[in-house]
Amino acid sequence: MDKYFDSSYLWGAFPVLLPFLKVTFLFVGCSVVIGFSIGLALAIMKLSEKSLLRKLANGYTTVLRCTPSIVLLFLVYYGIPAIGKLLGLNLNEIPIIVFVVTAFSLQFGAIISEVIRSAYLSVNKEQYEAGVSVGMSPFQVYRRIIVPQAIVIALPNLGNSLISLLQEGALAYTIGFIDIVGKAELIIASNYNTHALEVFIALAIIYWVLSIMIEQLFLLLERYFSKGKQRLKTS
Repeated sequence: MDKYFDSSYLWGAFPVLLPFLKVTFLFVGCSVVIGFSIGLALAIMKLSEKSLLRKLANGYTTVLRCTPSIVLLFLVYYGIPAIGKLLGLNLNEIPIIVFVVTAFSLQFGAIISEVIRSAYLSVNKEQYEAGVSVGMSPFQVYRRIIVPQAIVIALPNLGNSLISLLQEGALAYTIGFIDIVGKAELIIASNYNTHALEVFIALAIIYWVLSIMIEQLFLLLERYFSKGKQRLKTS
């Protein structure tokens, strides 16, 4: 009878799983870039003086934030080809990564829009008036005063959102996406569903390390961007 837990399967899983990190990094990176662009546009709409733009942006954010990641993933995976079929287009041959990036970009954009909006509103607006009064252009005020402070405020939430995206992205294997989690499922299947515990422990360790690295990176960035603010307080 096989041992219930065999450490050789645990250590043997790492060299098989780690090469698939590049696939995970690819879809997370694409989702961050596209999602941040969506979030920035939504934040601008939320801060707009036009009521219609604010309502559209807030409505989008509410719907996306209230939709579970796995539900959104399946809506995109089955919905896009269905819409294409109505338009006479065959979208069934689209690579799975396109659906994954689309789903998580839409959700990440909704989250980031609130991060950007709240960070911007946290900066004292009297500083804008003071900058303009001493001869700075609006662009200079935003670049030198508003944006640097907003970045410091937004960084903790940006880091948490990135970690959340990385972890929620593990659900992509449910539509057949082969990243690090998808590969773990293949390993377990090849072992006839035995020694799954060892493989998932290896997977958990990889995610722990990645999450801690992201957390530490954003702490370093927060300290770096806070230097000017600290000097201002001590002067």
